[in-house]
Amino acid sequence: MTRAILSFFGSLFSFIVLGLFFGALTVGGVVWVYTHDLPSTEQLANYSPPTISRIYSGEGRLIDEFARERRLFTPIEDIPPLVRAAFISAEDRLFYEHEGFNPLAMVSALRDAITSRGQNVRGASTITQQVMKNFLLSSDRTIERKIREIILAWRVEQSLSKDQILELYLNEIFLGQNSFGVAAAAQTYFNKTLEDLTIEEMAFLAALPQAPSEYHPVRARERVTERRNWIIGQMVDNDYITEAEAEAARAQPLDTVQSGDIESFRESLPERDYFTDEIRRQLSSSFGEEEFFTGGLSIRATVHPQLQVHAAHALQRALESYDRSRGTWRGTGIRFEPEVLADEATWREALAAADVARDITLGNPWYPAVVLDVTADRARLGIEGQREIGQVDRPDIDWLPGSMSDTLQVGDVVHVRAITSDEDGSFMRWSLRQVPEVQGAFMAMDVNTGRVIAIQGGFSYQQSGFNRATQARRQPGSAFKPFVYAAALDSGFTPATIVIDAPIEIDTGDGIWRPQNASREFYGPTPVRMGIEQSRNLMTVRLAQEVGMDVVAGYAERFGVYDRMQPFLANSLGAQETSLFRMVAAYAMFANGGERVEPTLVDRVQDRWGRTVYRHDQRQCVECSEPDLPPGQAPWIASNRQRVMDPITAYQLTSMMQGVVQRGTATRVRLPVPVAGKTGTTNDTRDVWFVGYTSNIVAGCYIGFDRPRSLGRGVSGGGTCAPVFTDFMRHAVEEFGGGRFEVPPGGHFIRINRFTGERMGDDASGADVVAEYFRDGEEPVFGVDALIDGGFMIGGSLPVFSPEPLDGPLVTEDGVEIGSEVVEDDSGGVILREGSSFGTLSSGGLY
Repeated sequence: MTRAILSFFGSLFSFIVLGLFFGALTVGGVVWVYTHDLPSTEQLANYSPPTISRIYSGEGRLIDEFARERRLFTPIEDIPPLVRAAFISAEDRLFYEHEGFNPLAMVSALRDAITSRGQNVRGASTITQQVMKNFLLSSDRTIERKIREIILAWRVEQSLSKDQILELYLNEIFLGQNSFGVAAAAQTYFNKTLEDLTIEEMAFLAALPQAPSEYHPVRARERVTERRNWIIGQMVDNDYITEAEAEAARAQPLDTVQSGDIESFRESLPERDYFTDEIRRQLSSSFGEEEFFTGGLSIRATVHPQLQVHAAHALQRALESYDRSRGTWRGTGIRFEPEVLADEATWREALAAADVARDITLGNPWYPAVVLDVTADRARLGIEGQREIGQVDRPDIDWLPGSMSDTLQVGDVVHVRAITSDEDGSFMRWSLRQVPEVQGAFMAMDVNTGRVIAIQGGFSYQQSGFNRATQARRQPGSAFKPFVYAAALDSGFTPATIVIDAPIEIDTGDGIWRPQNASREFYGPTPVRMGIEQSRNLMTVRLAQEVGMDVVAGYAERFGVYDRMQPFLANSLGAQETSLFRMVAAYAMFANGGERVEPTLVDRVQDRWGRTVYRHDQRQCVECSEPDLPPGQAPWIASNRQRVMDPITAYQLTSMMQGVVQRGTATRVRLPVPVAGKTGTTNDTRDVWFVGYTSNIVAGCYIGFDRPRSLGRGVSGGGTCAPVFTDFMRHAVEEFGGGRFEVPPGGHFIRINRFTGERMGDDASGADVVAEYFRDGEEPVFGVDALIDGGFMIGGSLPVFSPEPLDGPLVTEDGVEIGSEVVEDDSGGVILREGSSFGTLSSGGLY
């Protein structure tokens, strides 16, 4: 009997040992199978989640953000304890107690699934397991994935602290509406920071991980509210809040951005515009698109928000004025079918979905509207965002031919804006508007730092995101001429040098090229100053020929106008294409005395950890660290900027371009500070330009059709683009001021007759007299001895100066009539007397 009992227990013991052995072997085999190719958990310690890159103005105001996923990484110490408590209560109340997985919860979930015959299937994953699934594994619902998840969860608990794991979870978890992490979700649903969330809002966010795509705060309001209230109860059970706090939280309605009860965060930001989109384009190129959209960069932009608005309005005003002068209606090209108009709710929904620009604020905000009824004298309009039906009367479209019914049809989608009183801003009437077909660009920057303060790449960013300031390549026309004159001044010419303005014929190999002045006239021997003031094409070609197009091309490349300029004479008149961005940056070097300046839209870029990875301003403040400076002494700022031209040349050129504004082709420019600049009008008036500057701000404009064609008779750079410059610069001068252009050392002034180039006495004065700046040690040659023909051998027997007034009227580039006296014209400009003439022979030519 005893032997039998011993035999039984021996067998039982052997069975148990063998069972344990084979069980351990089986577990070991399973562990080996599922762990030999597991991903490493070490990467979690250095995990950098994709986060939003944000752009700030100079004042620190958030103006735009870019991301593929809305995620704002927040360190665990900055996440409020109650936010953590809400998620722990909802997802894993024993988070701080288990070793990565919870066997009891898994058994309980399995039991519930069996007893309910699959009707009550719930997850039993801990927060640690969810981190493993989100970071290292897939979301497949398989036994294999679950085993790997448990193993990884145990491993990561050995290498990371609980708070580190919770930090990863709260920043990675998907919470619907393209929001990842609690900080982004708080902004998406409540437009709040984590610190500002209430208990019921925290509980709502904690409800979302269970079904983020289904728990929509509007479509699933009852279901998600029930889940929210359950989590509030769990927070009470876990001693995070009191019952009284819970009752108050449960009583609160579910108000969210999605329900329309709270203004969205995006609505608090300015509309995306050409400036921030250009930052995206440039930094995506510099840092890589992946880093820009996911790197959590903090970008300090150079934009001046108020001046950016003024830049947009100045350009829009000119484009709309030109468009209205053509008297053609195009509308938006969108028309609703009659069945859409049958019901107000239907047409309002359709109007809200219409793909039309909504970022135009010229005069007042422009609204999309649909024509509900139209007669010869009146149109009734349903206007987006306006409860009342509006109307536009026939006098509003006096700039168009025909009646209102000739212009509009029922169902047309149009733009309208409110006309308000100048006195008190009260509403007067609605006005019909349209986005012009003609386009253009404007840009302004600091001449000393290169900081771009405004950039407008077209009429409306939403209507066309193509940035014509940086991406369009256009012929600059006469706006290029200053670079020819710069090369000439550095080659021994002076503002008083006489250049022949006479016909030119050049055999190009493909035919005879006959350049001509815009007036179709020529004016004989003329000082260099008059050549640039009156934008003389023939004089410019002669100068380029005399100096050499290889030299001119070198200057253009040195200033960054072109990467490689073709050395053809036609290019001296701006025939080769470039961008407004390059032209404005190049003119800045004239304004600052000839030092290289690199344009930038970004002052500084910091990575997600706050480290500066880019800074534009590389100047050093040598004495800023000195505790005591002598009274009246400012710190010395050391700059190692490259000099691109002689400072005296820069000043001479600036002085001559001041003449362009004072009495030349840009007399419409009127500012309270000294200003210099140059107009440009290309062949057949396909593009018009003006680039100008004060002592500290340079700005430029071009206008033309995207598919180049003539803008029509009477359009010029001085008449169309110069007013854009003036409109903007009035505001810029109020902000940045301006003063006289600095006169560099090493030179002296001599008074000359600006029409003849003759030297005048030191006490000479009058409209014909101008003080020119010459280099010390340079003995300028005046009059006939300074004559330059450019090697074309023309006009040698003609008189150098004609004492007689011109026979018949001539016009400048901008259409200003040239008479026999210097007098003011109706537009506030001047009519100029020329000093010499070759009669009425035609010069032929372009530009």
